[in-house]
Amino acid sequence: MAKVRQRNATKRAGKPSRKSSRNGDKSHSTKTHSAKTADFCAAARDALKRGEPDAISDKTLQQVLTAAVKVYAAKVERRGHEVVPFPQHAVTATETVVTACGMIRAADLNMFDVAIWFHRPPGIE
Repeated sequence: MAKVRQRNATKRAGKPSRKSSRNGDKSHSTKTHSAKTADFCAAARDALKRGEPDAISDKTLQQVLTAAVKVYAAKVERRGHEVVPFPQHAVTATETVVTACGMIRAADLNMFDVAIWFHRPPGIE
């Protein structure tokens, strides 16, 4: 009986557990997403530097912007307005307003709707 236990223990020691395997996959997945994010950001910077924003397809931009907006909104709903959408001075006032207006139009909102949301006290999400 002792030999059987020892053999089983030896067999288990040689195999990675499911848990460690999943963690490894998660780490790999995070690295893959980080690489894709870096690739997109680099491609966007290069396109803008060349004066060719259309080098980024509308479909790609929509997918990235949709995902970013959904994650940002979820974080604000969870943590409040302390979530900063981008570092200070990373975008200009014009870039911010042009993007905000595009999103307002895409969501079929009007300025009254926006004013109500804008003036909500922190903590009421």
